Amino acid sequence: MHLSRSTPARHGDRPGRRAGVRALTGVLATAAALSTVGGAVSAPAAQAADTEPASRFTLAVLPDTQFYSRYAESQFELPERYGDGNNPFAVQTEWLAENADALNVPFVAHLGDVVDQVGQDVEWRTADAAMRTLDDADLPYSILAGNHDVRNSADDLFDDQYDLAQEPFLDWFGPDRAAEQSTYGGSDPTGMNSYHLFEAEGQQFMVLALSWRASDATLAWADQVMAQHPTVPVILTSHEVLNIEPDGVTPKETAYGLRLWDQLIRGNDQIFMTLNGHFHGTSRLVKTNDAGNPVTEIVMDHQMAYEGGNGYLGLFEFDLTNGTISVQTGSPWVVSKPTEKLTAYDQAFLEGDNQQFTLGIDFQQRFAGFAPDFTAGSPDEPSLTQRARDILLDGFVGPDPVTTERPAGTSDFPQVPGTLAHWRMNGLEGTLAEGATIPDVAGGNDLTRVPIAESGSPTAQPGDVTVTGDADPFSSDGAAVCFTGSNKQTNRFSYLTTSADAPVNTAALAGGYTIETFLKIDPSWNQSDNAWMKALVRSGNRSQIGVPETRWDWTASPVALGLSNLKEFQWTEVPIETAKGDRTAWSGEIMVDTWAHVALVNDPAAATTTMYVNGAPVLRNASDTVGHGLDGAMPWLFGSDWVDDRATNGWNGCIGETRVIDHPVGPDQWLTARADLDAVAITSPVVDQGLKPLLRVTGTGLAGATVTVTGAVRATTVVGADGTWTVELTRPLLPGTREVVATQTLGDRTGEASRVRFRVTAVSVVLWPIYKLLGR
Repeated sequence: MHLSRSTPARHGDRPGRRAGVRALTGVLATAAALSTVGGAVSAPAAQAADTEPASRFTLAVLPDTQFYSRYAESQFELPERYGDGNNPFAVQTEWLAENADALNVPFVAHLGDVVDQVGQDVEWRTADAAMRTLDDADLPYSILAGNHDVRNSADDLFDDQYDLAQEPFLDWFGPDRAAEQSTYGGSDPTGMNSYHLFEAEGQQFMVLALSWRASDATLAWADQVMAQHPTVPVILTSHEVLNIEPDGVTPKETAYGLRLWDQLIRGNDQIFMTLNGHFHGTSRLVKTNDAGNPVTEIVMDHQMAYEGGNGYLGLFEFDLTNGTISVQTGSPWVVSKPTEKLTAYDQAFLEGDNQQFTLGIDFQQRFAGFAPDFTAGSPDEPSLTQRARDILLDGFVGPDPVTTERPAGTSDFPQVPGTLAHWRMNGLEGTLAEGATIPDVAGGNDLTRVPIAESGSPTAQPGDVTVTGDADPFSSDGAAVCFTGSNKQTNRFSYLTTSADAPVNTAALAGGYTIETFLKIDPSWNQSDNAWMKALVRSGNRSQIGVPETRWDWTASPVALGLSNLKEFQWTEVPIETAKGDRTAWSGEIMVDTWAHVALVNDPAAATTTMYVNGAPVLRNASDTVGHGLDGAMPWLFGSDWVDDRATNGWNGCIGETRVIDHPVGPDQWLTARADLDAVAITSPVVDQGLKPLLRVTGTGLAGATVTVTGAVRATTVVGADGTWTVELTRPLLPGTREVVATQTLGDRTGEASRVRFRVTAVSVVLWPIYKLLGR
């Protein structure tokens, strides 16, 4: 696809339409401002573009492209997909090449995970073709190896320990290719790390690109590079520096990031910014170095969002005149899609707090310690931030985005008819004793911890199962059950089970289903001890229910959700028509110690099961599948697999509230959506104008919500656990037509009002003097 400068992207045959589609966009996030740290001003959203010309340039940033490389041929380039045969990676680099002059882009930085499977040449060919576009356009770039780009990404193996002759990254993006860039300064002895010097607005900047697990020798080389260029400001790019807390917003430091900080960054005042990918989402942190100056660390990675990242890239506008760096997250691929293919996930720009923001930085003051002559260039560029928006949004009108907010209470979730089971842990705390239960609030399907003596695990310990308040921030339950110590090498595991007669055991789900859960992997996870561990299982034996014999998993359970040896969520199911065999959906790599909401939706009309992780559908889903093939009335399990008619391979991590619905539902009814506060109802006012006048107003609502009643009676009350409420007025009412109005509030949200009119008879007037005399 050719993208002209005047028309940067194709928008289909007609302008995009606005649609009120309810969906979760990418990684779930809520608003949270970052504080001022180390003297740098950090605003939560992009400030209004300065209309006056200034000295400006744009640094372009390509976060993890691994899924674009992996699925280019098998999905993105299929004509039926988007019609033009291009993948997001190719569109990103084409757009940058086409618009480099308009946006004054002197350099592009790739943050690693160029490919997903290091040993697949087809992925490297896709990446090569995409980056070759920048080569052909003479647009310089740096590129580095992420953990998916090296043969062995173990944390304790450093780049000087690699068998370099076996590293594909060096074959495709080694020093020889890097030397083709006009900005190339050199590489370390391994060839895995490089530095580039680019000029912008009359000043020189360095991008120091460090690949996965830089060794002490590499850090010494980086020190030397900066010492050889002592007056040059440095942007450090590495695949890992900064992580993100489970809330999807707050920055979280990592052991490796602190290694870089302590051994390289804090003592080199030239480094004023770090950029990394790897961790799913966006966040930032400002730290103070040994010279007393701020260093801004930024993580951006969209691979777990829609379409493996949906083509989003970073545009960093450096305004040397006004002292700002304005960051935008935009997607040239979104605006290139045909209108009829757009979904609520397709936004030209992501505008969350860490996706669009402005940093205040007095460049001359910040660089004074090593570059006293640093000055802004000629003030002749208009706002490049605005220009980028104008280019991307030209003729494009996308569907409405939908955000998700945190729950205001334990009942703040949608109640869905057809819920078969809903396991919630709120109210439990500490060790879950053997034989103790986790309730099914839908009724009849409680989970019980299997006693160790009956579990089949001789090494399990009583304290291996606990209930904790460390839950996904978007779960209204606010609790989770955690399994610790699970290890398939030592046969240590614990699990929970439904009873033999639980109704949910026999649910074949012929009308489709929605199964939701919240999962977190323990930081101790490792491949040898925990590969293929399972969280949620419908137990049984496939070989006994008509499944054709297979090399793998023939005696495993019909249905299971777990984690692969590559830390991918795997949903495997045998449909009702068991002769069709296994159907599987896969996510990408999941980060440890991070909560994820997983929704599995089977649509019988399309005969598909789609896995959604944090609201976004994964790329590899199951087809030709309806419902579940069952091995009799075998129970559901939490916390372990079931293979060869016994429990095994326990979950090493936590499981939050989990719900099973007997039909497919969309995101507006998931557990990450919020309760419908419009559903307050007034049953009917009861008026008794006898010797004890009384107006009683009863109704139904959301348990725990506050109901405010106005009109004939003014009062507030809280909806009870049974979903009912009552307010009373003990004084006579004048005759005539009266009205009561009820509204429901939870947190800072208030629903629509419910109104009921009623008529009062004249008897109250007769009694009024009596009650006035009695002082009632």
